[in-house]
Amino acid sequence: MIVSRASGAPVIAGAIRYAAQLVRNKVFEVAKAEFAAAKKAGLKEILDARKAAAKPAAAEEDVKEPPKEIVTAQIAGIEVMDLEDAVKALWKINIYAESGMGCTGPIIRVSDANLEKAHEELKKAGYIN
Repeated sequence: MIVSRASGAPVIAGAIRYAAQLVRNKVFEVAKAEFAAAKKAGLKEILDARKAAAKPAAAEEDVKEPPKEIVTAQIAGIEVMDLEDAVKALWKINIYAESGMGCTGPIIRVSDANLEKAHEELKKAGYIN
């Protein structure tokens, strides 16, 4: 439920009705049971394994930024917390890249000429699928 100062009376009324319905149907008990079932099914182990997945330590190295170039191509699908590391991974192989936010989330921008190579390198490094 999200309302803002721009929300009209019908939206706010609907949000209040929905909140009441959630409480009547014991949303917190349902959520507690669902989280318990997820934990029993191994969700914690899955999340821990993903967290521990080896990512290149590009951020720890002092990587020099390649000469700037016009960046018109973009690569999406990178976790926002890995964005700067992914840019540095490309700099490390002398591909100029910039991080940014696209319409649907974080992106890396590169030149059209380097798009395919950058995509392959990010895939190889585990930043994208």
